[in-house]
Amino acid sequence: MPAPALLFIDFQQGFDDPSWGNRNNPAAESVAASLLADWRARGWPVLHARHDSVSPRSTLRPGQPGNDIKAALRPAGGEPLFPKTVNSAFIGTGLEAELRRRGVEELVIAGLTTDHCVSTTTRMAANLGFRVWLVEDACATFGRRGYDGRDYTADEIHRVALVSLQGEFAEVVTAAALEERLGAASPSRPEAPGGGSPLP
Repeated sequence: MPAPALLFIDFQQGFDDPSWGNRNNPAAESVAASLLADWRARGWPVLHARHDSVSPRSTLRPGQPGNDIKAALRPAGGEPLFPKTVNSAFIGTGLEAELRRRGVEELVIAGLTTDHCVSTTTRMAANLGFRVWLVEDACATFGRRGYDGRDYTADEIHRVALVSLQGEFAEVVTAAALEERLGAASPSRPEAPGGGSPLP
C-alpha cells in the first residue's frame, strides 16, 4: 500500500494578523513542522494548500505578505502547492488528481483553521473515499461571536469541530500518537500490529 500523504492547509502569514482575534493552540505550527520533517525524512508525499482569498480586505489576499506560507512550513523539493479560493482544497484545484496519480489512499491533515478550511477539506476527502487522520494539535482556530450573540472561545470551536469530524469523516489523533505508531511501522508501509489497517 502507498505511504500516507501529509496535507498542510493554509499555514499562512496572514493568520498572524491581530484582526483574526484570539487563537488557540499557539504550538500548532511547531507541531506541524515536526510532522513535516518526519515525512520528508521518510520520503513520503507532502502536499500544501494555500488560500488565495478573493476578498479585497482579507489578510490572505494574493499580492501581499499575508498570502505567503509561513517560512518553516513552505513547500520544498518539488512538493506541490494547490492555491484555492474556497474552503475545500479539492474545489478548483488539482489536489484529487495528484493524489489519485500517486495512488494515495490515506491522508494526514493539519492546518488552519480547524472549523473552516481544515474541516471542509477533511469532510470532502472522506466523501471522496480517502481515509483521513486529522492531527488535532497541528490545527488551530479563532474565537468568534455566534448567531446567538454568545462569544465562543477558540478552544471551544476547535474541540467541537473535531468532535463533529471524529468517526464520521476522520480519525482525530495527536501528533505524538501518530508519530509513536509510525515509529514502530515499516518505512514503506505503516501497518497496525497484526497486519491491520495502516496508521494508528
